[in-house]
Amino acid sequence: MTASRSARALSPLTLALLISQAALVVTGGAVRLTGSGLGCPTWPECTAGSYVPVKNQAEGTVHSWIEFTNRLLTFVLVLVALATLVAVLKAGRKDLRLLALGQFLGIFGQGVLGGITVLTHLNPISVASHFLLSIVLIAAATSLYSRRKSPAEATSVAGTLNIYSRSHVFLTAAVVVLGTVVTGAGPHAGDINAPRLHIKIQEAATFHGVAVLALIAFTIIFYFNHLTSPLTKKRLQIFLVIALSQGLIGYVQYLQGVPQLLVATHLLGSTLVWITAWQIWLSVQRKEMGIIR
Repeated sequence: MTASRSARALSPLTLALLISQAALVVTGGAVRLTGSGLGCPTWPECTAGSYVPVKNQAEGTVHSWIEFTNRLLTFVLVLVALATLVAVLKAGRKDLRLLALGQFLGIFGQGVLGGITVLTHLNPISVASHFLLSIVLIAAATSLYSRRKSPAEATSVAGTLNIYSRSHVFLTAAVVVLGTVVTGAGPHAGDINAPRLHIKIQEAATFHGVAVLALIAFTIIFYFNHLTSPLTKKRLQIFLVIALSQGLIGYVQYLQGVPQLLVATHLLGSTLVWITAWQIWLSVQRKEMGIIR
Protein backbone atom coordinates (compact mmCIF):
# COMPACT_ATOMS: atom_id res chain seq x y z
CA MET A 1 0.00 0.00 0.00
CA THR A 2 1.45 3.37 -1.07
CA ALA A 3 1.63 6.38 1.24
CA SER A 4 -1.23 8.12 -0.60
CA ARG A 5 -3.47 5.05 -0.47
CA SER A 6 -2.64 4.62 3.20
CA ALA A 7 -3.57 8.24 3.86
CA ARG A 8 -6.92 7.75 2.10
CA ALA A 9 -7.52 4.55 4.07
CA LEU A 10 -7.29 6.46 7.35
CA SER A 11 -10.81 7.87 6.98
CA PRO A 12 -12.69 4.54 6.83
CA LEU A 13 -10.29 2.82 9.23
CA THR A 14 -10.45 5.43 11.98
CA LEU A 15 -14.24 5.65 11.61
CA ALA A 16 -14.48 1.85 11.89
CA LEU A 17 -12.24 1.99 14.95
CA LEU A 18 -14.42 4.61 16.65
CA ILE A 19 -17.64 2.72 15.86
CA SER A 20 -16.13 -0.56 17.06
CA GLN A 21 -14.98 0.99 20.34
CA ALA A 22 -18.50 2.32 20.93
CA ALA A 23 -20.01 -1.02 19.91
CA LEU A 24 -17.88 -2.80 22.51
CA VAL A 25 -19.50 -0.66 25.21
CA VAL A 26 -23.01 -1.38 23.91
CA THR A 27 -22.46 -5.13 23.53
CA GLY A 28 -20.84 -5.20 26.97
CA GLY A 29 -24.03 -3.64 28.29
CA ALA A 30 -26.05 -6.33 26.52
CA VAL A 31 -23.98 -8.98 28.29
CA ARG A 32 -24.74 -7.40 31.65
CA LEU A 33 -28.43 -6.73 30.99
CA THR A 34 -29.12 -10.30 29.86
CA GLY A 35 -27.40 -11.77 32.90
CA SER A 36 -24.69 -13.27 30.68
CA GLY A 37 -21.68 -11.85 32.49
CA LEU A 38 -20.52 -15.29 33.53
CA GLY A 39 -21.81 -17.08 30.45
CA CYS A 40 -18.14 -17.87 29.89
CA PRO A 41 -17.02 -18.48 33.48
CA THR A 42 -13.30 -18.81 32.75
CA TRP A 43 -10.69 -16.72 30.93
CA PRO A 44 -9.14 -16.78 28.39
CA GLU A 45 -11.14 -19.98 27.72
CA CYS A 46 -14.92 -19.80 27.66
CA THR A 47 -15.25 -22.97 29.69
CA ALA A 48 -12.64 -25.32 31.06
CA GLY A 49 -10.98 -27.00 28.08
CA SER A 50 -12.81 -24.98 25.40
CA TYR A 51 -12.41 -21.48 23.96
CA VAL A 52 -15.95 -21.59 22.56
CA PRO A 53 -19.27 -22.33 24.29
CA VAL A 54 -20.10 -26.01 24.63
CA LYS A 55 -23.58 -27.45 24.37
CA ASN A 56 -25.58 -28.04 27.56
CA GLN A 57 -23.06 -26.34 29.83
CA ALA A 58 -24.28 -25.31 33.26
CA GLU A 59 -24.21 -21.58 32.50
CA GLY A 60 -26.67 -21.96 29.62
CA THR A 61 -25.86 -21.96 25.94
CA VAL A 62 -27.63 -18.65 25.15
CA HIS A 63 -25.81 -16.74 27.90
CA SER A 64 -22.53 -18.30 26.83
CA TRP A 65 -22.93 -17.23 23.22
CA ILE A 66 -23.88 -13.69 24.23
CA GLU A 67 -20.72 -13.37 26.32
CA PHE A 68 -18.62 -15.15 23.69
CA THR A 69 -19.86 -12.77 20.96
CA ASN A 70 -18.75 -9.82 23.06
CA ARG A 71 -15.32 -11.42 23.39
CA LEU A 72 -15.16 -11.95 19.62
CA LEU A 73 -15.71 -8.21 19.07
CA THR A 74 -12.40 -7.64 20.83
CA PHE A 75 -10.66 -9.60 18.05
CA VAL A 76 -12.41 -7.43 15.45
CA LEU A 77 -11.12 -4.38 17.31
CA VAL A 78 -7.58 -5.78 17.30
CA LEU A 79 -7.69 -6.23 13.52
CA VAL A 80 -9.09 -2.73 12.92
CA ALA A 81 -6.57 -1.18 15.32
CA LEU A 82 -3.70 -3.05 13.67
CA ALA A 83 -4.85 -1.98 10.20
CA THR A 84 -5.09 1.62 11.42
CA LEU A 85 -1.60 1.48 12.91
CA VAL A 86 -0.15 0.09 9.68
CA ALA A 87 -1.92 2.79 7.63
CA VAL A 88 -0.62 5.49 9.97
CA LEU A 89 2.95 4.23 9.64
CA LYS A 90 2.78 3.83 5.85
CA ALA A 91 1.19 7.26 5.44
CA GLY A 92 4.09 8.79 7.37
CA ARG A 93 1.76 10.35 9.94
CA LYS A 94 4.17 10.69 12.85
CA ASP A 95 1.62 12.82 14.72
CA LEU A 96 -0.79 9.86 14.90
CA ARG A 97 1.64 7.11 15.88
CA LEU A 98 1.10 7.29 19.63
CA LEU A 99 -2.68 7.50 19.27
CA ALA A 100 -2.77 4.50 16.92
CA LEU A 101 -0.36 2.47 19.07
CA GLY A 102 -2.37 3.39 22.17
CA GLN A 103 -5.51 1.94 20.57
CA PHE A 104 -3.72 -1.31 19.81
CA LEU A 105 -2.24 -1.66 23.31
CA GLY A 106 -5.42 -0.44 25.01
CA ILE A 107 -7.45 -3.23 23.44
CA PHE A 108 -5.09 -5.77 24.97
CA GLY A 109 -5.55 -3.94 28.26
CA GLN A 110 -9.28 -4.42 27.81
CA GLY A 111 -8.71 -8.14 27.38
CA VAL A 112 -6.78 -8.28 30.65
CA LEU A 113 -9.45 -6.25 32.49
CA GLY A 114 -12.11 -8.50 30.98
CA GLY A 115 -10.31 -11.51 32.39
CA ILE A 116 -10.03 -9.85 35.82
CA THR A 117 -13.76 -9.05 35.67
CA VAL A 118 -14.62 -12.69 35.04
CA LEU A 119 -12.15 -14.05 37.60
CA THR A 120 -13.48 -11.65 40.28
CA HIS A 121 -17.02 -12.83 39.48
CA LEU A 122 -18.11 -9.45 38.06
CA ASN A 123 -16.90 -7.31 40.90
CA PRO A 124 -18.50 -3.90 40.22
CA ILE A 125 -15.17 -2.08 40.52
CA SER A 126 -13.56 -4.25 37.84
CA VAL A 127 -16.68 -3.90 35.67
CA ALA A 128 -16.50 -0.10 36.01
CA SER A 129 -12.77 -0.13 35.21
CA HIS A 130 -13.50 -2.14 32.05
CA PHE A 131 -16.04 0.49 30.97
CA LEU A 132 -13.87 3.49 31.89
CA LEU A 133 -10.95 2.18 29.84
CA SER A 134 -13.36 2.01 26.90
CA ILE A 135 -14.21 5.67 27.52
CA VAL A 136 -10.50 6.58 27.33
CA LEU A 137 -10.07 4.58 24.12
CA ILE A 138 -13.19 6.17 22.60
CA ALA A 139 -11.74 9.63 23.28
CA ALA A 140 -8.47 8.64 21.61
CA ALA A 141 -10.34 7.10 18.65
CA THR A 142 -12.32 10.34 18.29
CA SER A 143 -9.04 12.27 18.19
CA LEU A 144 -7.67 9.87 15.59
CA TYR A 145 -10.68 10.31 13.36
CA SER A 146 -10.73 14.09 13.74
CA ARG A 147 -7.05 14.31 12.73
CA ARG A 148 -7.19 11.75 9.94
CA LYS A 149 -6.69 14.28 7.11
CA SER A 150 -4.06 16.56 8.58
CA PRO A 151 -2.03 17.09 11.77
CA ALA A 152 -3.56 19.09 14.60
CA GLU A 153 -2.02 22.22 16.00
CA ALA A 154 -2.47 23.36 19.58
CA THR A 155 -4.39 26.63 19.57
CA SER A 156 -3.65 29.72 21.59
CA VAL A 157 -6.79 29.67 23.71
CA ALA A 158 -7.97 32.61 25.80
CA GLY A 159 -7.76 31.85 29.51
CA THR A 160 -11.52 31.85 30.09
CA LEU A 161 -12.29 29.65 27.08
CA ASN A 162 -9.54 27.24 28.07
CA ILE A 163 -11.08 26.88 31.53
CA TYR A 164 -14.53 26.41 30.02
CA SER A 165 -13.47 23.64 27.64
CA ARG A 166 -11.46 21.77 30.26
CA SER A 167 -14.19 22.11 32.87
CA HIS A 168 -16.83 20.88 30.44
CA VAL A 169 -15.00 17.70 29.52
CA PHE A 170 -14.10 17.13 33.20
CA LEU A 171 -17.74 17.50 34.26
CA THR A 172 -18.79 15.08 31.55
CA ALA A 173 -16.20 12.56 32.74
CA ALA A 174 -17.48 12.97 36.31
CA VAL A 175 -21.04 12.28 35.15
CA VAL A 176 -19.85 9.12 33.36
CA VAL A 177 -17.93 7.92 36.44
CA LEU A 178 -20.92 8.54 38.71
CA GLY A 179 -23.02 6.60 36.23
CA THR A 180 -20.82 3.55 36.82
CA VAL A 181 -21.52 3.93 40.55
CA VAL A 182 -25.27 3.78 39.85
CA THR A 183 -24.67 0.69 37.72
CA GLY A 184 -22.55 -0.91 40.43
CA ALA A 185 -25.31 -0.39 42.99
CA GLY A 186 -28.17 -1.39 40.67
CA PRO A 187 -29.81 -4.70 39.81
CA HIS A 188 -28.15 -5.33 36.43
CA ALA A 189 -24.98 -7.01 37.60
CA GLY A 190 -24.58 -9.44 34.73
CA ASP A 191 -25.13 -12.41 37.04
CA ILE A 192 -27.55 -13.00 39.88
CA ASN A 193 -24.71 -13.81 42.30
CA ALA A 194 -22.42 -10.90 41.36
CA PRO A 195 -21.48 -8.54 44.23
CA ARG A 196 -22.82 -4.97 44.32
CA LEU A 197 -21.44 -1.69 45.67
CA HIS A 198 -22.38 -0.94 49.27
CA ILE A 199 -24.37 2.18 48.47
CA LYS A 200 -28.11 2.62 48.05
CA ILE A 201 -29.05 3.03 44.42
CA GLN A 202 -31.26 5.99 45.40
CA GLU A 203 -28.22 7.82 46.79
CA ALA A 204 -26.04 6.94 43.80
CA ALA A 205 -28.78 8.09 41.41
CA THR A 206 -29.13 11.38 43.29
CA PHE A 207 -25.41 12.17 43.05
CA HIS A 208 -25.47 11.25 39.36
CA GLY A 209 -28.57 13.35 38.71
CA VAL A 210 -27.11 16.44 40.42
CA ALA A 211 -23.95 16.10 38.33
CA VAL A 212 -26.05 15.87 35.16
CA LEU A 213 -27.96 19.05 36.07
CA ALA A 214 -24.68 20.84 36.76
CA LEU A 215 -23.30 19.70 33.40
CA ILE A 216 -26.37 20.89 31.49
CA ALA A 217 -26.28 24.28 33.26
CA PHE A 218 -22.57 24.67 32.51
CA THR A 219 -23.13 23.71 28.86
CA ILE A 220 -25.65 26.55 28.50
CA ILE A 221 -23.24 29.02 30.14
CA PHE A 222 -20.44 27.82 27.85
CA TYR A 223 -22.67 28.31 24.81
CA PHE A 224 -23.50 31.92 25.62
CA ASN A 225 -19.92 32.90 26.36
CA HIS A 226 -18.97 35.58 23.84
CA LEU A 227 -15.60 33.89 23.14
CA THR A 228 -17.16 30.57 22.09
CA SER A 229 -16.59 29.93 18.37
CA PRO A 230 -19.40 29.04 15.93
CA LEU A 231 -18.05 25.48 15.56
CA THR A 232 -17.97 24.97 19.33
CA LYS A 233 -21.48 26.45 19.63
CA LYS A 234 -22.73 23.97 17.04
CA ARG A 235 -21.23 21.08 18.96
CA LEU A 236 -22.59 22.41 22.25
CA GLN A 237 -26.07 22.45 20.70
CA ILE A 238 -25.72 18.80 19.68
CA PHE A 239 -24.34 17.95 23.10
CA LEU A 240 -27.23 19.68 24.86
CA VAL A 241 -29.83 17.77 22.84
CA ILE A 242 -28.16 14.44 23.60
CA ALA A 243 -27.59 15.30 27.28
CA LEU A 244 -31.20 16.40 27.81
CA SER A 245 -32.43 13.22 26.13
CA GLN A 246 -30.10 11.23 28.36
CA GLY A 247 -31.41 12.99 31.44
CA LEU A 248 -35.00 12.24 30.46
CA ILE A 249 -34.23 8.58 29.75
CA GLY A 250 -32.33 8.28 33.03
CA TYR A 251 -35.19 9.78 35.02
CA VAL A 252 -37.81 7.57 33.35
CA GLN A 253 -35.73 4.42 33.76
CA TYR A 254 -35.27 5.19 37.46
CA LEU A 255 -39.04 5.65 37.94
CA GLN A 256 -39.73 2.45 35.98
CA GLY A 257 -37.31 0.34 38.01
CA VAL A 258 -34.45 0.39 35.44
CA PRO A 259 -35.97 -1.81 32.69
CA GLN A 260 -33.43 -3.42 30.39
CA LEU A 261 -34.35 -1.65 27.14
CA LEU A 262 -34.16 1.82 28.70
CA VAL A 263 -30.87 0.97 30.41
CA ALA A 264 -29.42 -0.16 27.07
CA THR A 265 -30.60 3.08 25.43
CA HIS A 266 -29.09 5.09 28.29
CA LEU A 267 -25.78 3.27 27.86
CA LEU A 268 -25.68 4.06 24.15
CA GLY A 269 -26.54 7.68 24.97
CA SER A 270 -23.70 7.94 27.47
CA THR A 271 -21.26 6.92 24.74
CA LEU A 272 -22.66 9.60 22.40
CA VAL A 273 -22.50 12.20 25.18
CA TRP A 274 -18.84 11.41 25.78
CA ILE A 275 -17.89 11.48 22.08
CA THR A 276 -19.63 14.84 21.64
CA ALA A 277 -18.00 16.27 24.78
CA TRP A 278 -14.59 15.24 23.46
CA GLN A 279 -15.37 16.87 20.10
CA ILE A 280 -16.17 20.09 21.98
CA TRP A 281 -12.83 19.93 23.75
CA LEU A 282 -11.06 19.31 20.44
CA SER A 283 -12.80 22.25 18.79
CA VAL A 284 -11.32 24.57 21.43
CA GLN A 285 -7.92 23.03 22.09
CA ARG A 286 -6.91 21.94 18.58
CA LYS A 287 -6.92 23.58 15.18
CA GLU A 288 -7.67 20.72 12.80
CA MET A 289 -8.66 19.97 9.24
CA GLY A 290 -11.10 17.18 8.46
CA ILE A 291 -12.69 17.11 11.91
CA ILE A 292 -16.01 15.41 12.62
CA ARG A 293 -18.80 17.77 11.64
